[in-house]
Amino acid sequence: MATSTFTTRPELLGTHGMVASTHWLASAVGMSVLEAGGNAFDAAVAAGFTLSVVEPHLNGPGGDAPLMGHRAADGHTFVICGQGTAPAAATTDRYADLGLDLVPGTGHLAAVVPGAFGAWLDLLARYGTLPLADVLGPAIGYARHGYPLIPQAVATIMSVAGMFAEHWPTSAAVYLPHGAPPEPGARFTNPDLADTFERLLAEAAAAGPDREAQIEAARRAFYEGFVAERMVTYTQGTAVRDSSGRTHTGLLSGEDLAGWRATEERSVAVPFGGYEVHKTGAWGQGPVLLQQLTMLEALGVAELPDGPELAHAVTEVAKLAFADREAWYGDAPDADVPLDVLLSPAYAAERAALVGPDAADGLQPGSPGGRTPRLPAFLTAPGAGRTHEGSAGTDALGTEPVAGVGEPTVRPDGLTRGDTCHVDVVDRWGNLVSATPSGGWLQSSPVVPGLGFGLPTRAQMFWLEPGLPNSLVPGRRPRTTLSPGLVLRDGAPYLAFGTPGGDQQDQWPVPFLVRHLLHGRNLQEAIDAPTWHSTHVPSSFYPREQVPRGLVVESRLGADALADLARRGHAVQDAGPWTLGRLSATGVRADGLLRAAANPRGMQGYAVGR
Repeated sequence: MATSTFTTRPELLGTHGMVASTHWLASAVGMSVLEAGGNAFDAAVAAGFTLSVVEPHLNGPGGDAPLMGHRAADGHTFVICGQGTAPAAATTDRYADLGLDLVPGTGHLAAVVPGAFGAWLDLLARYGTLPLADVLGPAIGYARHGYPLIPQAVATIMSVAGMFAEHWPTSAAVYLPHGAPPEPGARFTNPDLADTFERLLAEAAAAGPDREAQIEAARRAFYEGFVAERMVTYTQGTAVRDSSGRTHTGLLSGEDLAGWRATEERSVAVPFGGYEVHKTGAWGQGPVLLQQLTMLEALGVAELPDGPELAHAVTEVAKLAFADREAWYGDAPDADVPLDVLLSPAYAAERAALVGPDAADGLQPGSPGGRTPRLPAFLTAPGAGRTHEGSAGTDALGTEPVAGVGEPTVRPDGLTRGDTCHVDVVDRWGNLVSATPSGGWLQSSPVVPGLGFGLPTRAQMFWLEPGLPNSLVPGRRPRTTLSPGLVLRDGAPYLAFGTPGGDQQDQWPVPFLVRHLLHGRNLQEAIDAPTWHSTHVPSSFYPREQVPRGLVVESRLGADALADLARRGHAVQDAGPWTLGRLSATGVRADGLLRAAANPRGMQGYAVGR
């Protein structure tokens, strides 16, 4: 059964540049930078800062931002890690003393070093050409003079308005400006954020005319100067209510902030269908996409019909890859994360042999190199596999609903639209950028007084059980779900792609890549095609819910296909026709034309270019 090639929009083609993102304003800002002579790296930074203003429920300047890039001039492919680390004081004993078996999903105790600001500045300094003022200016304008607040942001504010009013007055001051949530589409401003950005530019200008010196001065002001001082004073000095149902102060210190810098790292890659697909290392979940692709090649995916056969195969390899993620991934020493074996064709063939005609049950991590896998005890203890019906979650005891937990606007059933952000850029020289900024969500971390933004709550992704690759250790990065991606063809730039979606960030792209790289669909056709994801795997976010054999499917796959998947043993949930996936992509066609496409679901993502 083949799915329709209907598209909501054309795939864009041009020669000058392309930007695709989860918000039309960010796409337009990025394109304006390309028009002004900037390169893809300049445009991505400008779009990223714009996203931090116009999608405050999905990301912020104090969030996280893994970035990937390819410089066409010399074929250099790289990762810039904008994932901050755990505070020095964040030990498992500290949380145990507080009576916690999970890091809360909201509030000060979940805060790690904010990485997004440093990552954007690092990308600009290393690979950009424009001054910081040029790429930060549009974000300042939107924060100062206003932008239309999208309905999803308003809905998020409404969901936490009571908590803001009662427990987080600094957030209420920004997001309940007249004691109530703004109206959808209302002109919304954040003058404190504009002031913060403008003061950072003033610090930059004081460093003199040199572009790199200005960028470094702004970085120091954020991580060692006035921004750092306000973050530490607030988190250490003011207890706030979090998802445990109690109030706590934070652990982040000035030394944590001053000692952190974004780092450039090598990507990891596997061949697939004549292409090379690149992701971050195992401190992120990106290698699970690579594992899925290698298993699918072992299963002969190119010959599978696009319908229930493909959906079943993709779902089953996802369950195997994500089980490996739980057992083996994290920011641990290389000796503890056998990534080379996990990505090898021999291991993929061994794992693919486990895929049968019916939906498998349980988590089945493999034994790379003969090593014995170990899953977190929380996932195998009585009560593991519990589910929740709403986006609020429960407290640490599984009793009272709380607001703002997890990667908060993504429900396991896919019915709530959005979470996180994404931007892809290609310029006329063939440079590529893929970036997935997130964290610092308005609903998960209270606004720092005077700064206009909150902190990342990514520490909730650590396990408090010692000895696991993703166990909480001071100075480690939590294993993030944020997962930009690049594709090369014969070493040349081909595609930047990605999606928001928490754990789905490395599920929704799999059918997209199969349909585009193997089936020959253009970018928009592959993005628009009906998709699915498994909820069998445990969530990376508090309270770590999972649905055994759960499979969420867009109804456009067809009633017969959904029935077929149910007969195979999948716990199928019909998510409606247009609910899943937030993909965007930009790239270079074989004839040198630039191309781009963006997700129509949610009615806010757009691609622009010429």
